[in-house]
Amino acid sequence: MATRILLIGAICALLLAAPVAQTAPPQGSQPPSTKGVVIKGLAPVSDEVLKVKLPRPQEADLPNGMHLMVLEDHRSPQISMQLIVDGAGGYYDPADFPGLAGFTSAMMMEGTSTRTAQQIAQEQETMASTVGVSAGGSGENATVMVSSLKENFDKTLALASDVVLNPSFPEQELARYKTRQKASVVQVRMMPRFLAMERYARVIYGDHPSSRVMPTVESIEKATRDAMVAFHKAHYVPDRAIVAIVGDTTLAEARTKIEAAFGAWKKSGVTVPPVRDPAPVGPTTVFLVDRPNSVQTSLIVGTQAINRVSPDYDVLSLVNTIIGGGPTGRLFLNLREEKGWTYGAYSGLTAPRFRGDWSAQTEIKGDVTDAAVREILTEVNKLRTEPVPDKEFLDKKRSLVASFALSLETPTAILSNYITSRRYNLPADYWDKYPERITAITKEQVQAAAKKYLDPGHLQIVAVGDGKKIGESLKKFGPVEIYDTEGKKTGQ
Repeated sequence: MATRILLIGAICALLLAAPVAQTAPPQGSQPPSTKGVVIKGLAPVSDEVLKVKLPRPQEADLPNGMHLMVLEDHRSPQISMQLIVDGAGGYYDPADFPGLAGFTSAMMMEGTSTRTAQQIAQEQETMASTVGVSAGGSGENATVMVSSLKENFDKTLALASDVVLNPSFPEQELARYKTRQKASVVQVRMMPRFLAMERYARVIYGDHPSSRVMPTVESIEKATRDAMVAFHKAHYVPDRAIVAIVGDTTLAEARTKIEAAFGAWKKSGVTVPPVRDPAPVGPTTVFLVDRPNSVQTSLIVGTQAINRVSPDYDVLSLVNTIIGGGPTGRLFLNLREEKGWTYGAYSGLTAPRFRGDWSAQTEIKGDVTDAAVREILTEVNKLRTEPVPDKEFLDKKRSLVASFALSLETPTAILSNYITSRRYNLPADYWDKYPERITAITKEQVQAAAKKYLDPGHLQIVAVGDGKKIGESLKKFGPVEIYDTEGKKTGQ
C-alpha cells in the first residue's frame, strides 16, 4: 500500500528511482519468448499456514493528548522515533493554496527561535543523528523522523522538539526555498511519467485533495511566512499526535523524555476534520497529454477502488499482486517478457481513509501504445472472467505472506504495522492473523473482487506521448481528451 505523497524534491527522487522503466528496449530487440519455460521451483515451500505473534508495543496517553507507543529492542544502542501529526498533511491545504503543508514542514527545518538552519544541520552532523519533517502533497499527516544513538537521544530529542514547537520560518531562508522549488517544478514537468501521474490524479480524484500531486509555481510564489505560521499553529497540535519509538529504551524512560521535551506543547481540543470520498469516476475516457516528438508513451490505466478499512482490502491486495505485483505479475510477463515492449509493467493499490484507486503503469514504445492498452485491458478481463490457475494462485498467496514475514525482521517495520493499526482502528490481533487471512482467500473471492472493482466500463486511460502518432489509435478505447504538458485542455 502505498501509502505517503512527497514534497517536491522527493517527488523528483521518486520519479527517478521508481521501478517502472524510463526507456523501452531498442527497436527490433526482442527477448526470447517465455512460453514453454518451466519454473522449477526448487526452493523448499511449506504448505503450513505461517503462525506469528508479534511483540506488542507498550502504549500510554500523555497529559497533552499525545499517544506514546514504545517497542523495546535492546540489541543495539540505537533509538528511532516517528512523531505523526494527524491533520497536518497536504490533504488539509486550502483549496486555493496547494503545497502549504509541504512548505510549512520543509521550512520548519530552516530555523527556530534559538537555532539557525546551519546550526540545526551542524548539530545533526556532530551527533550522527537525523531529524526531518515531511508532509505529503495530499496526505493527511505530517511526520517528524528522529534517529540517533542512545547516548545522543536526549540532545537529538531536544533538537526535534525545538523544530516542532518553535519554528521561526525565517524570511531569508524562505526566499531561497522558493527559488529551489520553482526550479524543481520546471525540472519535474519535463518528465513524462510525472505528467502521467498528474493527469491521472486529476482524472481519478477530480476536485478532491488527492488530485494534488505537487504545488504550482503560483502557490510557491504565494507562500509567505505568515501563512506558514498560521498553518503550523492550527495543525501542529499534540492531541492529534502519535509518538512511536523503537530501540534501546523502555516505556518509562521514553515517557519521561517525551513529557520533558514536549511538555510545553499544549492540548488544543480541536478534532481533525473528517475526510471525504472523491466523486465517482465516469465512463472510460482516454486522456492524452500531447508531448510532441516523444518516442515513448507513459501509460496509466486505473480506476477508483477502496479505503483501508474495507473488508475487501486483503482480497484486492491479492488481485493486485496477481496482475501487477513485481516481475512475476501478469502485466510484467505479458508486456515485457512476451512482447518486449517495456522494461517493466506494474500495478498498485492505494487505500487511505477515503476511497483510493487501483492502477497499472508502464512506459512503452510509442508505436505499440494502443496494443499495450489492449493487453492491459485483456489481463483485467481475464481476472474478471477466468479463475486463477491453482499454482499461480498458491504462489501469489505465498508471495504476500513471505513478503510480510520478511518485513518482520526489523522492529521498525513491526512498529509501523501497529501505527497503521492505531490510525485505522484495526483489531489488536490484525497482524498476527494476516497470514491466516491471506491463506484463506479463495479463487472465487479474487474473481468476485476483480469483477466488482476493476470495471472495464470505468477504467480511465492516461497516455503521455506524441499525439500525432498515438492519438488516433487511442480513439478505439473511448472518447479522447487532449491536454498540453502544462495541463491545459487543448481538444477532444
